[in-house]
Amino acid sequence: MKTHKLFENKSHTWLMFGRDDEKPNEIIDTNQYIVITHKNALLMDPGGIELFSSMLAAVIKQLPADKITHLFASHQDPDIISSLGLWDQALPSATLHSPWIWESFIRHFGMHNISYSAIPDEGSTLKIDQVSLDFIPAHYLHSSGNFNVYDAEAKILMSGDIGAALESVEAPLFVEDFDEHIAKMKMFHQRWMPSNEAKNYWVRRVRKLDIDMMCPQHGRIFKGDDVKRFLDWFEALEVGIISKAAADV
Repeated sequence: MKTHKLFENKSHTWLMFGRDDEKPNEIIDTNQYIVITHKNALLMDPGGIELFSSMLAAVIKQLPADKITHLFASHQDPDIISSLGLWDQALPSATLHSPWIWESFIRHFGMHNISYSAIPDEGSTLKIDQVSLDFIPAHYLHSSGNFNVYDAEAKILMSGDIGAALESVEAPLFVEDFDEHIAKMKMFHQRWMPSNEAKNYWVRRVRKLDIDMMCPQHGRIFKGDDVKRFLDWFEALEVGIISKAAADV
């Protein structure tokens, strides 16, 4: 599991964990993110159960485990949060922030010590020490209850599956050639994102934010002008496309 520093100032730090060359070949590569403040930390989309040991080892090299007082799950998928039962043993006093609609599903992964803080559909703001993080609605992209995390001070949007690409563990951290990168994103977004209306609502909302980095849960990070390039591309893309084989039945 590799660790990359994305941002640091006097109040907080953003780290990304991923590109795990020891993961089983059969599971998709994922990006995990953490915001570390002076006394606390928020671990976002901490990953699947198969990655827990690698993630825990990577995280405790950066900070004591008991400093992780908050977790975030953007939605209910197993690659996002199936490690919850193990984090529940490692972090006995943490709070999980996740969509209200998925609480009864997410609890199936195991949750006895960690408390659940349900995010309402309209979103909310979490303040950790002096750092404010906004939970931005991203419903139906691709989950019916789904959120992003926006840090206005760092100008970072953790976008979950929006912007995801199917990559190898050797892939660079950042998008280097946007036009070339489209081929790695197109099928994923057309098949997994079901609603053009929801997509366009999200694009309009996110265009109003000041973003230097858009950080998806799979694949490379968009930086600088590539954030706008992605928004333009995504807005023009028709999503909810069924496969030809299924359509011909």
